Parts: sequence; structure tokens; C-alpha cells
Amino acid sequence: MKAASEAQLRLLDLQELDTALDRLSRRRRTLPELADIERVQGRLAELGDATVAAETEVSDLDREQKKAEQDVDQVRQRADRDQKRLDSGQVTSARDLGNLQSEIASLQRRQSDLEEVVLEIMERREAAESRVAGLLAERSTAEAELTELVSSRTGSERQIDDEAGTTSLARNAVAKDVPADLLGLYEKLRDQFAGVGAAALHRGQCQGCHLALNTVDLNRIRAAAADEVLRCEECRRVLVRTRESGL
Repeated sequence: MKAASEAQLRLLDLQELDTALDRLSRRRRTLPELADIERVQGRLAELGDATVAAETEVSDLDREQKKAEQDVDQVRQRADRDQKRLDSGQVTSARDLGNLQSEIASLQRRQSDLEEVVLEIMERREAAESRVAGLLAERSTAEAELTELVSSRTGSERQIDDEAGTTSLARNAVAKDVPADLLGLYEKLRDQFAGVGAAALHRGQCQGCHLALNTVDLNRIRAAAADEVLRCEECRRVLVRTRESGL
């Protein structure tokens, strides 16, 4: 392949701009805000699940408390009825009086036990409500952090995109100075070799693979015409001769 030495030198300018674009793209993909956003989003998901579980527990305890309070009321009402019967003097048999007094005592014990159950449920419900409040507060804090991170990420992306836009314009202008066949080869090599399709020969060393050329290869390059497109024997990238090539 043939190309004017000026066009080959422009290929190095093109490579520099493409490397800059690749670097900007990598910066955009690896912004520190992205990892932080993922972390906060994960925490928000955990908080959401925990909040639902805690709110469900509060709801269950609320129903359990109402049921226990109803049981207390039923026992109290029954005990009140028995106490009224006892106080009314309607029961005269000693045996019936004894049974009634025994039942009242049993109902009072039952009422006391049920009231303890109600208190225990109320304590559990209060603790569950406290967990809900804490989770909601933490979620609010996490949401505020997420909003701040998203804003920061957007600002960073905009800055990178602006720089990439300017670099792309410069890249397109340089690409027009490179012959189509040489540009096609360069693009193909860029795809093959991690974004680097052309490299300068600097003091006898290929700047693509950073290996020093041997004497035979250097003599071959010295003998080559100025418009001949050369390739590094080691990495196969386009090798561009410059004033600093050491030839």
C-alpha cells in the first residue's frame, strides 16, 4: 500500500484523537458515581423489602392486639355478669355460690393473663412501628443521596460528552486527510489491536508494542520508499516514520 508521508503522519494524529475518544468513553463507563448509584439503589431495594416486612408485621400485630382486647372484653363482661348475679342475692345455694365465686376468680385470672398478652403485643407493635419509622428515615436519606449522585453523574457525563463532541469534530477533520484505503486498514487494525491501529517508529522502537526493531528490520525500513506504508513485524500495526525514528 502506498500513501504520502504527510498522510501517514496524519494517521498518527488520528490515532491520538481516537485514543482520546476511547479514554473518554472509558471514563464515562467507569464514573465513580455509577458504582455509588448502584450501591444506593441496592440499599433502597433492601430498605423497601424491609419496610414492607415491618409494615406487614405492624398490621398483623394490630389485628392480633384487637383480637386479644376482644378476648379481654368478653372475659370481663362475663365476670361482670357473674358478679352482678352474686351481688343480686339471686343465688342462695351454698354450692351454687361456691361455684359462682370460683368461676369469678377463674375469670379474673384469665382476664389478668389476657391483659398481659395485650401488653406484650403492644410492646411488640411499638417496636415494629419504631423499625418502620427508622427504615423510612433511612430510605429518605438514601433517596436524597441517590438524587445527588444522579445529578453529579449527569454533570460528569455532560462534561465528557462535550469533550468527546469537540474531539470527534477534530477527528473527522483529520480523517479526511487520510486516503480511504489506508484509513480502512487503520480502522481494521484498531478493531484487532485494542484500539491502536497505527504507531510511530521512535528511536528504533515501535510505539505500539514497545519492542525495539532488529537491525534487519531497520535496514528494510531505511530502504523503503517514503510513500510505502510499513507494518511492524511484531504487532502488525501500521508503522509510521517520523523525524525521531532513529533511521
